[in-house]
Amino acid sequence: MSETGSRLRKLLESPNFDPQNYVKQLSQQSDGDRDLQEHRQKIQNLADETAQNLKKNVYKNYRQFIETAKEISYLESEMYQLSHILTEQKSIMESITQALLSTDKDETSKEMQAAFPKETEEVKQRTLTSLLEKVEGGKNIMDTPGRHLVYNGDLVEFDVDNMSPIQKVHAFLMNDCLLIATWLPNRRGTVKYKYNALYDLESFAVVNVKDNPPMKDMFKILMFPDSRIFQAENSKIKKEWLEILDETKKNKVTKDKHKKEEEVPTSPVRAEVSTNPFDVDDDDEPADAAESVDLSLEWIQELPEDLDVCIAQRDFEGAVDLLDKLNEYLKDQPVTQRVKELRLKVEERVRQLTEVLVFELSPDRSLRGGPKATRRAVSQLIRLGQSTKACELFLKNRAAAVQTAIRQLRIEGATLLYIHKLCNIFFTSLLETAKEFEMDFAGNTGCYSAFVVWSRSAMRMFVDAFSKQVFDSKESLSTAAECVKVAKEHCQHLTEIGLDLTFTLQSLLVKDIKAALLSYKDIIMEATKHRNSEEMWRKMNLMTPEALLKLKDEMRSCGMGTFEQYTGDDCWVNLSYTIVAFTKQMMSFLEEGLKLYFPELHMVLLESLREIILVAVQHVDYSLRCEQDPEKKAFIMQNATFLHDTVLPVVERRFEEGVGKPAKQLQDLRKSTRPVRINPESTTSVV
Repeated sequence: MSETGSRLRKLLESPNFDPQNYVKQLSQQSDGDRDLQEHRQKIQNLADETAQNLKKNVYKNYRQFIETAKEISYLESEMYQLSHILTEQKSIMESITQALLSTDKDETSKEMQAAFPKETEEVKQRTLTSLLEKVEGGKNIMDTPGRHLVYNGDLVEFDVDNMSPIQKVHAFLMNDCLLIATWLPNRRGTVKYKYNALYDLESFAVVNVKDNPPMKDMFKILMFPDSRIFQAENSKIKKEWLEILDETKKNKVTKDKHKKEEEVPTSPVRAEVSTNPFDVDDDDEPADAAESVDLSLEWIQELPEDLDVCIAQRDFEGAVDLLDKLNEYLKDQPVTQRVKELRLKVEERVRQLTEVLVFELSPDRSLRGGPKATRRAVSQLIRLGQSTKACELFLKNRAAAVQTAIRQLRIEGATLLYIHKLCNIFFTSLLETAKEFEMDFAGNTGCYSAFVVWSRSAMRMFVDAFSKQVFDSKESLSTAAECVKVAKEHCQHLTEIGLDLTFTLQSLLVKDIKAALLSYKDIIMEATKHRNSEEMWRKMNLMTPEALLKLKDEMRSCGMGTFEQYTGDDCWVNLSYTIVAFTKQMMSFLEEGLKLYFPELHMVLLESLREIILVAVQHVDYSLRCEQDPEKKAFIMQNATFLHDTVLPVVERRFEEGVGKPAKQLQDLRKSTRPVRINPESTTSVV
């Protein structure tokens, strides 16, 4: 940029620039229209230069903008998930801390007893019945004997994800369950509420939610894997709900414990010993079984709630450890009614834990961690005896990851560059998946067949992307051969871990490669026929020694070692241009075909070569029969000898080297197309 342009740029970029004053001064200083036109041109040039620089910067940083936006999006999603998990963890820890630091537990219990004096069973049931008459769909709740009301009140339910109010509800706490009913907008007589959900006291955990204005006076009920958040009218009512819920749950546990201890079996039957603590039948328990199985241990009594806490805190290993500990304790114990009841409680937690682990392996979760990110969930599912499900979910997760990686791969202009990237992504992912699978399922040999089937389906996905870029875009045969070669080399690396998918790759590509070979064969035949139609049977004149030297090198690379004897003085070649072009094109087709070769394509390649050779041989034979000029006839004979004695033997030898066995069809073709010998005493030719 000139010095004048620099001054003008600085002036226009200054923060105190005033366009009106600038134009006014410029018109006063100008001598005429010409000065204004020149100044206008300078400003225009400056604007064009600025626009060009801006466009260059946009193009230069365009890819970085896109990648940065993607990373920001991924980071935002992961940070939101992390924030949600941390919030839940914080709430759980605070509720545990408050419970441990509570020093007035006994006093509160006494106050609660004073505030809510004990009533007779009949009065409590009558009160509950009158309240349930106001609930639509709640008539069957009183079918359970001994059920009575403990506490009830209005609450507001909030959405767990965005903390927005959903609906107003009325909660009924009974001695063994919690009923949630929603308010009816249009009341019908005495009915004010509609049945929404009924939860057993042992199926949920209550967690205090720390006040975070304007969100306050809330508590959460965890029914794994779901949860619900409710808001009380004020902090006092919230405290009452938490304390009464906790007290009622403990009373139920204590009551069930005493009830089981007081149970006396009435009809002794044949005892049966089982090695599986949960493999039971419907027979009555032995007479002395209640005394032989001690389920009053503290860790067994707290096992269901401990499992709930482990699942809520995503401590999957701790939950499975507790289950293993229980299984080991009950391993050689007789089966009793109490064991059956414990089994029902534990099986519900096992189902919840399994659902959480299945969700961890679902393809909807983040796939950015690679195969190692699934190891934790897979290992725990295997410990739970769900190895088949773990195998299925692991392979589905990896299939989604591979498909996503292929879909996100940017299609380059150069096909070979794209194939290099595609093979690197796919086969690296396949190798990592195989190693992780071998590590996770080392003791489950029955799952290996599923991995082999999955590998074949993954290979089919790879071949679809490969063929779409290589064969559907009508690339040259040489480019297709290089791409297939790259894929085969990557496929060979899998043999390091004992996985050979070469045959699968070949069987999936055979259709496209066959079509490519036949298409290129047709192109060569059409080109040869076109040259034959314009054949004048003249010697080649390459004009310069450099061109002759280049042709010699090309023919030598094609395997024509005796080509030198067909070169004459200066820059002449004693062969027709048509024959030389045909030789180079056919040898190129043979070399590319051998790169693509595998046994299923043997006859396709062989017949293609035979048809191409016949086009040239038949043209030479026709020219020999029709030509009357002895001189030209001798030249045609020389070209026929070159084809028969030099080109065809090289084709046979190179085909045998590439395939590993001789081609009888090519040998028979050469024998049947022996060149004619010219009779020096006549113009006719004889075989």
